[in-house]
Amino acid sequence: MKHADSHTLTRLVSLLDRVRQRVPPLKEPKTGTFYLKSAAFLHFHDDSSGLFADLKVQGSWQRYPVNGEADYTALLQALDQQLPGAVSNAPGAESPGGQCS
Repeated sequence: MKHADSHTLTRLVSLLDRVRQRVPPLKEPKTGTFYLKSAAFLHFHDDSSGLFADLKVQGSWQRYPVNGEADYTALLQALDQQLPGAVSNAPGAESPGGQCS
């Protein structure tokens, strides 16, 4: 599965804008690639089966589909849970995403 290119990322502009508004702010050294502090945290993939986001959840990459508004909401909820100070960032919190291989 290849990383999303600039053309693909333009299809995700509304999602990317919402990610950029998160507090604490995430660093985005390259469009669509986000870091939390100095660690890779979120990036996107393009595949024949759709668009996907890989989010670091409690130290492991989890894959989320990002093909519509409902998918965006699920990803943003999971992202918010991983940010420092999130109540549901406690050990044992479940995530709706799938394990990345």
